[in-house]
Amino acid sequence: MGQIAVIAAPDVGRTVLGSCIGLVLYDPPSKIGAMAHIVLAEKQNRPGPPGKFADTAVPHMLELLAARGAARRRLIAKVAGGSAMFSGTGPIQIGEANYRSVMRLLKDEKIRIAGEDIGGPKGRRITFDAETGRLVVEIVGQDPLVL
Repeated sequence: MGQIAVIAAPDVGRTVLGSCIGLVLYDPPSKIGAMAHIVLAEKQNRPGPPGKFADTAVPHMLELLAARGAARRRLIAKVAGGSAMFSGTGPIQIGEANYRSVMRLLKDEKIRIAGEDIGGPKGRRITFDAETGRLVVEIVGQDPLVL
């Protein structure tokens, strides 16, 4: 959790998500992407790697991709996770807060959302294929979804 991986074809990246957000930024022509496992919306004064927080993960992913030759203007985003894993009626659910933060940051950076699978009561396993750009989302008891 909280990690960022740069994934270039023919490699594949995987992670398992609950209320966390799996964010993939991908440059189709170069077949290079970055995947983050975002745990919380904002770093504030908390310790942790850049991938743990939406507000530090997105800029760090952009830097990593640029260093590998990905063109920012061609980047697309795919987003999954943000489940309501814990019962409760607090003022805001962690998954929802994570999702809103990621979407705001992507909008600010003018990165197009190419697919998303968000919310619900169950966790997900996601697999990103840098060769094809496909993000496969698996939820127990459901058919896999390809974004």
